[in-house]
Amino acid sequence: MSRAFTLIELLVVIGIIAVLAAIIFPVFATARGKARQVVCMSNLRQIGLGLQLYTQDYDGLVPHAKDASDAYVSQIWSSSPDCQRLIPTMPFIHTAPGVLKTDPPIQGALDPYLKSAQIWQCTADTGFDSLDNNDSCGGPCYLPARPTMYQKYGASYLFRTELAFRGTNIDAIEGLDRINGQMAGPSAINFMFDGNGGWHGTRFAFGSSGLRYNVLFLDGHTKSLGYDDYQRAWGIDLGPLDAPCTP
Repeated sequence: MSRAFTLIELLVVIGIIAVLAAIIFPVFATARGKARQVVCMSNLRQIGLGLQLYTQDYDGLVPHAKDASDAYVSQIWSSSPDCQRLIPTMPFIHTAPGVLKTDPPIQGALDPYLKSAQIWQCTADTGFDSLDNNDSCGGPCYLPARPTMYQKYGASYLFRTELAFRGTNIDAIEGLDRINGQMAGPSAINFMFDGNGGWHGTRFAFGSSGLRYNVLFLDGHTKSLGYDDYQRAWGIDLGPLDAPCTP
């Protein structure tokens, strides 16, 4: 004669399943997140190859182009009005949506050197509401990027547009690393990076400490950086931004 499970036995089984789920699900989530990070890093490497091809055609100069933050939060350049005035005339560095929803996408400056517009999509891109590394708007700079940054603006990445305004030549650029007081070249200067540090970061952290960015440097190499190292790349001092900006 078969015997039914008692309530206590069922609760024990349910408890064991809950414990196993608590152990396994975070592992799956971590593996999935790592896979997305690898895809995003691969995209940035391909963009880096496109940059190398572009500079070969343009005597070492980076594209004179803008990203979504320049186009839609142009006040981040209010301290450099000559640069700010140029922004409406500049092409996007990446594929951009048409003015109307029915319009075809607008080709970006680097697109002829890339295989597909999909390269601009980071699979970890979950969008955001404001820039997480720019408070020059008297607080967080509002840039609605929903449902994803890629869907809204055509790219999941932002560009160090200062390089465009400087008319940067990647074969000659140098900057001062304020941490060690030494001069740094293209391998230390960030060119393009994730639009938001939360996509590859961790929620088990306080403030900015959990943010993490995939970064493409001017020499073409890529790296995943924690918040402090990301700020160090931004802190490479390229000298005063001359006015008027290079057209």
